[in-house]
Amino acid sequence: MKFFNYRRIVFSIGFLFIALQVQAANAGDIMNFNVDKNFDASGRTQLQATLIKTTNNLYFYVEQSWWNSQTQDKKSEILLALDNLYLEFDIKIYPTLTSMFGSEWKPGVDGDNKIAVLFHSMNSNEGGYFREADEYVKLQMPISNEREMIYLSLDYILSPKLKNILAHEFVHLITFNQKNKSLNIEEDTWLNEARADYSSIILGYDDIYNGSNLQQRVNDFIENPSDSITEWLGTKYDYASASLFINYLVDHYGINILINSLSSKYVGINSINYALQRNGHKDDFQKIFTNWTIASILNKCFDNQKYCYLNKNLGNFRLAPSLNFLPLSGSSSLSVANTTKNWSGNWLKFIGGSGDLKLTFSGLSGLNFQVPYIIEDSGGSYAAKFLLLDKNSKGEININKFGTDYKSLIIIPSLQLATYQPEGAEPTYPFNYTVVVAGSVTISEQDLIQQLLDRISALKQEIAKLQGQTNNSGSQTFCGRLTYNLYFGMANNNDVKCLQEFLKNQGANIYPEGLVTGNFGNLTKFAVIRFQEKYKSEILTPIGLTSGTGYVGEKTRAKINQILSGK
Repeated sequence: MKFFNYRRIVFSIGFLFIALQVQAANAGDIMNFNVDKNFDASGRTQLQATLIKTTNNLYFYVEQSWWNSQTQDKKSEILLALDNLYLEFDIKIYPTLTSMFGSEWKPGVDGDNKIAVLFHSMNSNEGGYFREADEYVKLQMPISNEREMIYLSLDYILSPKLKNILAHEFVHLITFNQKNKSLNIEEDTWLNEARADYSSIILGYDDIYNGSNLQQRVNDFIENPSDSITEWLGTKYDYASASLFINYLVDHYGINILINSLSSKYVGINSINYALQRNGHKDDFQKIFTNWTIASILNKCFDNQKYCYLNKNLGNFRLAPSLNFLPLSGSSSLSVANTTKNWSGNWLKFIGGSGDLKLTFSGLSGLNFQVPYIIEDSGGSYAAKFLLLDKNSKGEININKFGTDYKSLIIIPSLQLATYQPEGAEPTYPFNYTVVVAGSVTISEQDLIQQLLDRISALKQEIAKLQGQTNNSGSQTFCGRLTYNLYFGMANNNDVKCLQEFLKNQGANIYPEGLVTGNFGNLTKFAVIRFQEKYKSEILTPIGLTSGTGYVGEKTRAKINQILSGK
């Protein structure tokens, strides 16, 4: 679910800041407000709201028709929840965020130090938003409410996530004052959103990972990791990729990168490069982005401190790359044409083959492609290297004895142009790769059979090891209901144990290995794919998929829970 959203409004007129004088508001007052029809559940542009609480820093307005329909007990419950929210805002959110990023416009366009918070019915995938239009007088912007204002969804009025949403939108208020009003420049949307999203980390709201905003971002990132971090279409994948990148950035270079980039006269990538230089770092945005793409699949701190996440909640996170299987014997070749967007990660893994491997990469001439790659040797050790491309964006990787001394290759190509389109969809750019494996010797049928037997034996040993871990883990796991999305790479997780127990009970045609370890590996992933394809019409077809993904999302969980409930 996407909890946060933000609407950029670009003005063709200059800034004209006029402080209005407003009468004091009192509980019970009814006001007419303009709202964003793209967020409102009924597509409205106006509604009436009742002021139900006033605090030191906030006015709480609630959509009048909804408020009037609530019972007295419900109203009391809501007022108590808002008491807790405003205390959280006064004691933690406001002082913490303003001490880092600076203040919102105060007293603001309305001459009032308080921020108006309006709860109204929103689309089911929205948690809140902020409108720059409200910071202008109606003379400039007729749809303005002429006040510092945040909009929150009624769906979250009693949710523990409400403080996250309020903090996120409050950062947008701060950003408007620090960038738009003070410097007369507009922050790039991706960085504006990523900075606001990081407020959950700053405030400690994501310290407990299960059910956190960070966990949701990770789940969404795994579902679509190749989403550009700079292109902004307002999807959950935009939030996910930008959020994971900013987590990595701040992990390694400090919170001052976000602080100094906000206070600078630059925006987006240029503002981050400015902040990096100001804080004495030699790495630039391009280098950090490249290292981030390596960290997202390797995540091993002991090899290189830059190739991992430092947040403890991301310690077990690793992307599953797109797999390319090469024939086990003889010579073979694979040629693929692909496309990418600017500042998008692509993770492509090659396994199988037996002989000398040559991978040739080709992008459009004149574009800045970066292609780090990771080689895994037969002992399971990894080495990260970089493919040097010529002026025509071409290069090649050569690995001798692939399939024997080396068992896998991962390439991570990304396009890193200095200029990009900050609003709307970005163009796609092609790249190609060809993999050729030249068998060093002609392999006999008997030798091929022996290779397969050796691999089966190794797999059996791994299964036996996992079974030993399972047998030592104690009593059988009972799974009553899956609450969270589950995905490849999760480790030591009780919900994964529940999933594995469920899949095991579906029979050998779904999960023949039947391992219940709590570790979401390939065997579990393939079992999930079989389950998804068995119930294709209920899980895959409604969301436009034709084959299973191995990702246990909303539709898959719903079917699993239906079966678990016996319905």
